[in-house]
Amino acid sequence: MAIRVMKSVLSVRKAVAVSVSSSMVSQVSNYSTKSFQAKAKEEDDHEDNNNNKIPTSGISRPLSEILQELNKKVPDKLVTTRVEDGFSIKYIPWSDIPPHIVNRIMNLHAPEWSGEVRNIIYSADAKSVSVVYRVTLYGTDAEIYRESTGTADVDQKGYGDPVQKAEAMAFRRACARLGLGLHLYHEDML
Repeated sequence: MAIRVMKSVLSVRKAVAVSVSSSMVSQVSNYSTKSFQAKAKEEDDHEDNNNNKIPTSGISRPLSEILQELNKKVPDKLVTTRVEDGFSIKYIPWSDIPPHIVNRIMNLHAPEWSGEVRNIIYSADAKSVSVVYRVTLYGTDAEIYRESTGTADVDQKGYGDPVQKAEAMAFRRACARLGLGLHLYHEDML
């Protein structure tokens, strides 16, 4: 049963991909060469004015270089400080950071990554849901993955459904397991 469902999902994905690519071809063929080139130049000019470019020179690097990039300092605005037992502790409040910010950091420092939901588990009392998420980094010499979990209350109010919230939490935690933000634990040693 599960294999049949998986095959039908894959065939739907293929059909959508073929449909999208054929519609894209027809849209591109509607442009004359001159207007297509003008549109491409306009997009290039827009990208040149954009300060938030994603670097492409580092794509296809050894895994050790990718991990070094992920262990670099995160922006200070993502770091929070709390005092505990008289000591000042810096940390990243993962639950407060939107997943698209973490996604952007991953794209900048490790463009060779992928993520996937591995499992969705509802509690026995149906009051919470947990998601297992895997983030994989691909280097030229190896690949590595880390999994983590996130849990959300089913009755919790706010933006997004409980599965979405649990997935976002698990994604952020898996990224941290690959080194994102872990420099904070070693700052006093540097």
